Amino acid sequence: MSRSIPLSLKLAFTAFMAVLIPVYWANYGPTNFLYFCDMALLLTLLGVWLENPLLVSMPTVGILAPQILWVADFGLNLGGVRLTGMTDYMFNEASPLLLRGLSLFHGWLPFLLVYLVWRLGYDRRAFASWTALAWGLMLVSYFFLPGPRPDAGLTPVNVDYVFGPSEAAPQTWMPGWAWLTLLMVGLPLALFAPVHVAMNKWRGAGA
Repeated sequence: MSRSIPLSLKLAFTAFMAVLIPVYWANYGPTNFLYFCDMALLLTLLGVWLENPLLVSMPTVGILAPQILWVADFGLNLGGVRLTGMTDYMFNEASPLLLRGLSLFHGWLPFLLVYLVWRLGYDRRAFASWTALAWGLMLVSYFFLPGPRPDAGLTPVNVDYVFGPSEAAPQTWMPGWAWLTLLMVGLPLALFAPVHVAMNKWRGAGA
């Protein structure tokens, strides 16, 4: 039986996840998987085995744009140029090397997702589906998970940046509910929708 996704890729990605999931769980705890990027990994794992266009299209919509920025920031950081600071943690020698090495998935996952969409096609339901998932993750993070604090260590705080862009302190530019609302409206419009339009024009195939 022919496969749209090579078995070797499925096995390699599964092996990576078999290492990442227990290591992340032990060091960060289960709430770490509520980050968009980690949820994208879990959806991708299901998507490659089920060869389901929706399950690979959703994380593509959700994380392609910010992860491309991660790649740019990391590359410039390697050269001694600080762009946004989002990859500063990759150069923190106090953080275990294994954790930083696993976090390199931020650099290759967006390219893998583009490849998977190329192989399977883009499902147009991905924009609405990912947006609904992202809203759910943000609401859980805002109402049930800890906010930013400078002494958090490896404990996930300010998951999905629902309290502001810093993990050390909440933003003070506006009320907390207004920041959350801004994210819930702004992320779909500014980040998810442009990727949705581009993917749909390129490989649109779904319902």
